[in-house]
Amino acid sequence: MSPYDPSAFPPFAVTVDLVVLTVRRHALCALAVRRGEQPFQGRWALPGGFVRPDEDLSSAAARELVEETGLCAHDPDAPAQANGAHLEQLATYGDPKRDPRMRVVSVAHLALAPDLPAPRAGGDAHSARWAPVGTLLNQAGFGREGEPAAPLAFDHAQILADGVERARSKIEYSSLATAFCPPEFTVGELRRVYEAVWGVVLDPRNFHRKVTGTPGFLVPTGGTTTRQGGRPAQLFRAGGATLLNPPMLRPEV
Repeated sequence: MSPYDPSAFPPFAVTVDLVVLTVRRHALCALAVRRGEQPFQGRWALPGGFVRPDEDLSSAAARELVEETGLCAHDPDAPAQANGAHLEQLATYGDPKRDPRMRVVSVAHLALAPDLPAPRAGGDAHSARWAPVGTLLNQAGFGREGEPAAPLAFDHAQILADGVERARSKIEYSSLATAFCPPEFTVGELRRVYEAVWGVVLDPRNFHRKVTGTPGFLVPTGGTTTRQGGRPAQLFRAGGATLLNPPMLRPEV
C-alpha cells in the first residue's frame, strides 16, 4: 500500500456564511454586507468568512457572528441574554464553481435575534445594513438608493432563501419564534413575529388562544407593560418546550 500523500489531492477551503434574521419595523430582515474586496467587489453578500485552521465550524460561525453583529451565540440551556442570538447550522453548499477564487465549501448557519440596532461593518465588508428579505431576494437584484441593483454575491441568494424557509417552517412546530423576542414579551409582540416571518396577518384572539393554550410554550412573568400603547399587556417568557404540540400551522397564502 502506497503511503498517503496529501499533495495528491486538490486543496480546498471551508467558509461559514451567516443568515442573520431579525424583525425590524414589523418586517423580516436579513443582514447584508457590501464586499470591499474581490471577488464581487462592491456587491452585497451575506456575512461570513474562512474557517481558521484551529477552529471547528460552530466556533467559526460564533466568531463571525460576534465580529459582524456583536452578538454572542446563545446557549439554549442558559438564561436568555440581552446580546444573545440563536445560532444553528443550516446547510452545506459545495458547487465547484460557487467561488471564482478556488474550490470553496460553505457551511451556512442561521442566526435569529430580537430587533437589532444598525449593524457595524467588519472584516472585508465595506458597509453593512439590514434589508427586508423580499428586497434582498428580488429577481432584479438588490442595491441601496442610487446604486445599480445586482444579485447577491456567490450563491448567497439561495443560502438566504433556504435560511428564510427554515425559519418559516421551524416556527410552526418549535418555540423558535421566541428567539426573535426580548427575554420578556407580550403575546402581541410574539404575534407580530409570526406575521413578519410568515408574511401574513393573523387573528389576534385565535393566536392568543393557541399560544397560551400550548403546553410549555409561554410562561407568565407576573408583570405587564404598556410599551405597545393602550392597556397594560401581560408579559411572558419562553417556556421549556422546544417542540409545540399542537403545532402553529402556517396559513396558506
